[in-house]
Parts: sequence; C-alpha cells; structure tokens
Amino acid sequence: MTSFQPETVAGQAPPADSVHPRDSRTDAPTSVSRLNDTIRGFIERWGSVWVEGEITSFNRRGGNVFGRLKDLGTESTVAFRIWSSTLNRLPKDLKVGDHVVACVKADYFPRTGDFSFSISAMRHVGLGEQLERLEALRVQLRSEGLFDPVRKKKLPFLPHCIGLITGENSDAEKDVHRNAELRWPRVRFRTKHAAVQGERCVPETIAALKALDADPDVDVIVIARGGGDPQTLLGFSDERLLRAVAAASTPVVSAIGHENDRPLLDDVADVRASTPTDAAKRVVPDVSEQRALVAQLRARLTGRLTQRVLHDIAQLEQVRSRPALRTPHSMLTARAQELWMLSNRGRDIVDRRIEGERRRTSELGAGLRALSPLATLARGYAIAQLPDGSVLRDAAAAPAGTVLRVTVEQGSIAARSEGAVPDAVAHEAASADGAGDPQPDAATRTDAPASAERPLDAEATGDGVSAGPA
Repeated sequence: MTSFQPETVAGQAPPADSVHPRDSRTDAPTSVSRLNDTIRGFIERWGSVWVEGEITSFNRRGGNVFGRLKDLGTESTVAFRIWSSTLNRLPKDLKVGDHVVACVKADYFPRTGDFSFSISAMRHVGLGEQLERLEALRVQLRSEGLFDPVRKKKLPFLPHCIGLITGENSDAEKDVHRNAELRWPRVRFRTKHAAVQGERCVPETIAALKALDADPDVDVIVIARGGGDPQTLLGFSDERLLRAVAAASTPVVSAIGHENDRPLLDDVADVRASTPTDAAKRVVPDVSEQRALVAQLRARLTGRLTQRVLHDIAQLEQVRSRPALRTPHSMLTARAQELWMLSNRGRDIVDRRIEGERRRTSELGAGLRALSPLATLARGYAIAQLPDGSVLRDAAAAPAGTVLRVTVEQGSIAARSEGAVPDAVAHEAASADGAGDPQPDAATRTDAPASAERPLDAEATGDGVSAGPA
C-alpha cells in the first residue's frame, strides 16, 4: 500500500492524498489514488474464494484468457482472468457454456480502477443450464430437418435489392453497406432496424424479417450483428426466430458475431457468414472479379476460335495440296482415255455380237426355208385338201366326184377327183411321167419331176400337210 505523508499548511485545506476516504468531506476531499489504494487494501483481505457458475465468455489473447462467469440462477456475472502460467494447469477443453467451479481471488488495479478475479484453479461440473436448453433445441430442430442442406435456398447471383436487419447506427450496418457497395456500386439496400440484444431482440427481428420477406423487390435478407459474448447473442438462438427464418421464402444470411460465435441461427439460415463483412462478400459478387472473369472467358473463346480456324485452314491447305485437287484435269484426262477405250471395246463387242447373231439368223432362216412346205412346193409338189380343209392323205378318202383344193407353189386350183387309180396304173403313170409323155392330173406334180425324187411327205418333218405325187 502506498504510504501517504500529509503535509498540512495552517489555514489551508489538507492535501487530498492525506485525507482517508472515510474522513473525506466537501472541503477536504480524498484523492483518486488514495481511494483506489484503500479499495485495493480492502479487497486484498478477501483471499481466495471457490465460486460456481457458467462460462459465458472465454477469449484468448496473448496466451492469457479473459472471460466472464455467470450465476446459475440469476443474470449476475463477474469478469475473470486466467494467466498463461495458470492456464497450462487447467483442463484443455474449457469453453463457453461449461458449468464449472473455480478458485478466484479478487484483483483490483489502482491505476485504472479495474476490478476482476484471477483464477488459480477451475474444474468441470457439467453443462450450463443455458447450454443444455440450446443443445436440446438443436437436437429438436435437427430432427425436424431445419438444418438439412437440401432445404436451404440458393442465393441469387446478383441481387438487385438486399434486405438488411441490424441495429440502428451499428458498425455491422456500415460494414455491410461499405463492402457491398465496393464490390457492386449499384446495389440497393432496404434496411430494417431492430434491437440486437435484450428482450426486444426477438420480436423486432421477427417483425423486420416478415416485412422484408413480403417485399417482392427484396432478393436476399441479411441479419447482421457485430459480435458479442454468448449471453448477448441468446436472442439469435430463440426458437421463435429460428422457425420464422425457416419459414421465410426469401434466402436468409446469418451474419451474427465473429468466427467463433455460433448461435443456432447460423444452422437454420440458408447461408452462414462469419462476419458482416463476410456476408457482404457472399451476397454481392465483385464487379472487378466478374470483369476479369468475362475478359478471361473472352480470351479463352478467342483463343479457341483462332485455334479452330487455323486448324481448319491447315486442313484445307492439306486437302488442296493433294494431286486430285491440285491438278484435277489430270484425273479427268485419265478417265476420259479410259472411257474412250471402254467405249471402243464395248462397240467392238457389240458389233461382233451383232455379226455373229446375223450369221446365226441367216443359218436358222436357211434351215427354216429348207424345212418349209413352200420349199417342197417349189420343187413341183402339190397339196390336196378336202372340202373341210383337211389334207388328203389317202386316195380312198377322195372317191369320184370329190371336190379338191390343190395348192401349188404359186396359188391354188380347184379339182374334182375321178376316184382312186390302181397301183399298176400309178406305176405306169410314174414311168410315163419319167418319160414325159402323159399329162399330170390335179393330184400329181405340176412340173413332172424325176421318178427317182422322193415324195413330199417323205422329205417333210412329219407335219401332215404335204402330199406325194399321184
């Protein structure tokens, strides 16, 4: 303790450092240094105390821990410090929400007037009441599917209007506006101010959420707060607010606190941002990045098209360099010569074929003429036909008086039968015919052929239309 030595002057008020706080009065006040030193001396006599509570804040800075311990039944809290030398002896899994028993010693700093407790020992008792409630609510909402990623809505690529729910004149509001406008200057905001802690936090946030969700111009809603200890963030783990966010048709972004703050709103919201600045970066694309991306895509497209055109030009040149396209007339010349040769060959083949068929036709015609009855008639034979048109083959079939039609080489004549001639007469007539004396009748040769010539029916092919000499 500081030793104060008063130096009083007769007729003047004593120096402030010389006045004990319990002796101070209007005309003789004590000094701040004397007051703080007196308080420190009083507190040092308390010694160490074991206290039970719930950790509501646990921040590490420079190897030391600064936090707050909350009473289990009321809202009373105290600040505590854990020095690095003591921290090494404590459990490694201490965190916000733990129910602990700690050995604390009051510590008062006269220079700044700060009061806190230094912790020399701490051990777990169990989960704090608030943490138990939050864990139970977390399990219930997860079982209902409110944390399911499939349920969450995607953010629009470029929102034209952003709905913002935050505290009035808060740093979170300024951060979101500034970072969003830096990334996309033409972005618009529709801001609803609400209390971000205390009893008004939940109803005002729900009202602002419903108003923005009903606005057709709002493309995305950001709920932002500039951090705080878990005690002040309890409103953003309230079941009423969580169900309202889950029921909203507009995508909701949670930007509550800092990276290590995790209210249940982060799990229910469609997108979780670690800070308000991070929310602005997630919601609005960077115009410079988009321009760079467009330029990159255009460069890639230009390169691809140039490569394709050059490749096609090379292929075209390769095709043009082939002999068939470099001198196409040579191919036509060769084909023309081949066509001329083939046509001549075809003409010769056709001519030879025609000549052969002509000779064959002549031969067949000659054979046909040789076998024709007309050729027999030309040699002096005649054909006798009965009135019914049948050929006379038997002399008995033409008794006397029978009218006959006799066909010769040149035309036909009518004749009448005198009856059959005896064989002796026939032989004599044949002999006489050989001598050329007697005259032939209507059923005999007309030009008296030699007696040694065979009858017509003996030379014919058996067609039954020829008759021998009478």
